[in-house]
Amino acid sequence: MTPPSSRLARRFLGAALSSAFPVLLLLATAAQNAAAQTSPQAATSQRTYPQSKNAVEKALKQLQSSISGRLPALEGFALPGDHPLNRYQRAYFQSTVQVSPAASGGSVVRVTTKVTAWYTDSIQSRSGYQLLTSNGRLESDLLDQLTDLLASAPGPASSAERSRDASTANAGPGISPPPPSTSAEPAISAPMPTVPDNRPTFSSSLQRGFSPQQLADARQSQKPSDHPQSTLQAEAASLEDVLKSQAHPKNLVAIKKSGTPVVATPSLNGKTLFLASAHDEFEMLDFNADWVHVRISGLSRGWIWRTSLEMPEGISDIPTARASAAPVADLFQVAREETAPFPGDWEPLRGRNVKIISVQKIQESEKDAGAQAKLEFAKSLLDKTYAELAANSQELSGVVLIFDSVDGGMIAATFPTVQAWKAGSLSDSALWHRCYFDPPETFNVSAPASGH
Repeated sequence: MTPPSSRLARRFLGAALSSAFPVLLLLATAAQNAAAQTSPQAATSQRTYPQSKNAVEKALKQLQSSISGRLPALEGFALPGDHPLNRYQRAYFQSTVQVSPAASGGSVVRVTTKVTAWYTDSIQSRSGYQLLTSNGRLESDLLDQLTDLLASAPGPASSAERSRDASTANAGPGISPPPPSTSAEPAISAPMPTVPDNRPTFSSSLQRGFSPQQLADARQSQKPSDHPQSTLQAEAASLEDVLKSQAHPKNLVAIKKSGTPVVATPSLNGKTLFLASAHDEFEMLDFNADWVHVRISGLSRGWIWRTSLEMPEGISDIPTARASAAPVADLFQVAREETAPFPGDWEPLRGRNVKIISVQKIQESEKDAGAQAKLEFAKSLLDKTYAELAANSQELSGVVLIFDSVDGGMIAATFPTVQAWKAGSLSDSALWHRCYFDPPETFNVSAPASGH
């Protein structure tokens, strides 16, 4: 017989557990919710398919254009981190897809995506590409595309269908084949594609990588007997709608060469904000004969040397007025050349031997011999002098061009700068931003006032 004290202890313990159970259940639910919030990709980055591993990998080869690329915006694709998403630009994504056999006989597809974007900080040294966390939309979209592709692919015939076809082939004339056995297992079909919701997704036909030629091929592949509402025809119609609605902005300018400086003011001595990469695009706000005013991000603005950009259609990167001007070779001539210490106080060449080239106007009254013409002639002299600088790099630290005229001045460049420019790692505008000008205003090209 159980002692009364033991019965009393058990009754007390049972009452305590009963009262604590709701609290424990609430804590467990809260922990699950917190886990779901901290790992937004967990519910959408993995999916199981009935197809074999080889079939899935074959389908994924058709989706290569959706595995990586450039994002039109970060909103809707990445989670906010240490900085607001509108402080980023030039966003890219790269997905990694892993396919492994499932225990049930199908395949498990796991998608992991990295999102990177350029962060612009008020302090230039803090700017740079940063890694952001995907919110799961890109992974889910890629898996949806894979589901659609596998669903539209013909699956292998089931054992019951193969038996029925064999019976039909072996049956003689007038003899009906036996009905299929009801005990045979039905063939496992691929899951049907889900009906898309109205949320904005990245899986538009342009983002999937379809080109106008692929659109034409898809429409030509339709046979007259196909149902007008077939999946392929609907996809072709969707592609056509997207192509019509997607218009490339007409006020974008593109960088020609990596290392092109974006400066704070339209001046060769303006502060360099950052160096742009080839093919980077910016919104053009205004332009004049030599500079283009661009939007960097949000309220940030900058100026880029016009000849460093691919201008919008109908606008030349070299103004017509300048193109029709007299060649610079007809405006200036070299008066003398000598080797001497640098005649200035610029730190990179202070006290060093340089090649000094004196330049004169052919006609002092020449109106076309302005700042831009001087720079063009100076560029031609740097190109011709480079071979001599390279052969005497131990003796010559740079080159100095002196324009002997009322509105003349001096341009100085170090040998490493000229060498980088000749190698193609510096654009023309980047070259000038590394040179020394005395006085600077003599070589300052067009002011910010508009002069289209």
